[in-house]
Amino acid sequence: MLHITDDITLQDWEMTESFVRSSGPGGQNVNKVSTAVELRFEAARSPSLPDPVKSRLKRLAGRRWTKEGAIIIQCDETRSQARNREIARARLAELITRALVKPKRRIATKPTYGSVKRRLAAKKARSDVKTLRGKVAED
Repeated sequence: MLHITDDITLQDWEMTESFVRSSGPGGQNVNKVSTAVELRFEAARSPSLPDPVKSRLKRLAGRRWTKEGAIIIQCDETRSQARNREIARARLAELITRALVKPKRRIATKPTYGSVKRRLAAKKARSDVKTLRGKVAED
């Protein structure tokens, strides 16, 4: 089980881990030991996550989200299989924690009367400067 918050805990059946050979550090070990981890979390089928969190999670996961609704996280940073597993689980927990935060609604505001006047006055002044740079008309 993976504890995200007090309310959300992911069950073991929702996650599958497979270990593959790593391309990272490891010396001669890299050709013999499968240290890289590929963590697959069935997010779309998860009863632990509410629907709004799932939709935010899909947006945050980006290309790590599969067509079947699973999130795939890969880690081959260290030489240790156990440490790579911990890192992948931590990344998943951090991703879900970010999806739990509901974004604030933006409230459209209107510029103040004074700021509009200042902006237009500055534009007029700039226009006058550019006009004066032009050719002098011969009378």
